[in-house]
Amino acid sequence: MITAIVFIQAEVAQLSEIAERIADIDGVSEVYSVTGELDLVAMVRVRDIDDVSSVVADQLNKVDGVLSTQTQIAYRAYSQHDLEDAFSIGL
Repeated sequence: MITAIVFIQAEVAQLSEIAERIADIDGVSEVYSVTGELDLVAMVRVRDIDDVSSVVADQLNKVDGVLSTQTQIAYRAYSQHDLEDAFSIGL
C-alpha cells in the first residue's frame, strides 16, 4: 500500500465543497481542513505508485477550486492505528 500526503491550496470561499469533491475520489481516504499556509490536506492510499499519479494528477488537481498541490510519498510508517476505531469508542 502506498500512502501519499497531498498539501492543497484552494479557493477559500469554496473550501467545504472542494474538500467534499476531493473526498469522493477513489483512493482518497481522508481530507482535513488545516490552519497555516495550506487549506486542505488529503491522504491518498493506493496499491501502487502509478495509482498516486492517477488520483492526484488526473483527478484531484482537476477539481474546480484547487489552486496548487504538493505531494509527499510516505515510505515508512512508525505508528499504525485505526482512527475510525479510536473515534467510535462508546458509540
